[in-house]
Order: sequence, then structure tokens, then C-alpha cells
Amino acid sequence: MDEMFIKKVRTAAVAGWWTFLIAYCLVLISWFGYLLIMTRQPEGMLCLFGKGATWAEIRTVWLWGIVAYKLVVATMLFIVIWLTIWAKKLAKK
Repeated sequence: MDEMFIKKVRTAAVAGWWTFLIAYCLVLISWFGYLLIMTRQPEGMLCLFGKGATWAEIRTVWLWGIVAYKLVVATMLFIVIWLTIWAKKLAKK
């Protein structure tokens, strides 16, 4: 196999792992932000969501947003695992 191609696949896998690490840190920051804001319930948050917004609606929207983001991160994780395995298989041949 072409050495340059193997190096590119390995580099893509490493970049994918770094991207996954950053994405996971963003999930953690978002979760801690959620816990902080939901316990204090500042009035400014209600203004950000618009007139008539309730804390139950904000909680629902925020949790669904976190769920959607986690699904994207999980898909990215499967792709990065596949790239890593592929890079190792290519290096063996």
C-alpha cells in the first residue's frame, strides 16, 4: 500500500480523536452550565428565550439539544474508531 496514503489515514484518525476529545469537553461544559442555570434560574434566561417562555420549556429544549449533540458526537466516535482500525490494518499489509 502507498505509504503516503497510510500516513494520511493515520493522521485523519488522530485528528478525529482530538476532535472527539474537544466535542466531549463541550458536552461536559454544557451539562455543567445546565446544572448551574437550572438551579439558579436567572430571570435573564427567560428574556433570552422570549416572552412567555417557562422554565419547563427551557429545560426541555436544552435537554433535547444535548441529546442531539451527543448523537452527533457518538456518530463521530464510530467513524474515528473505524478510521483507527483501518489505519492499523493498512499498516499491517
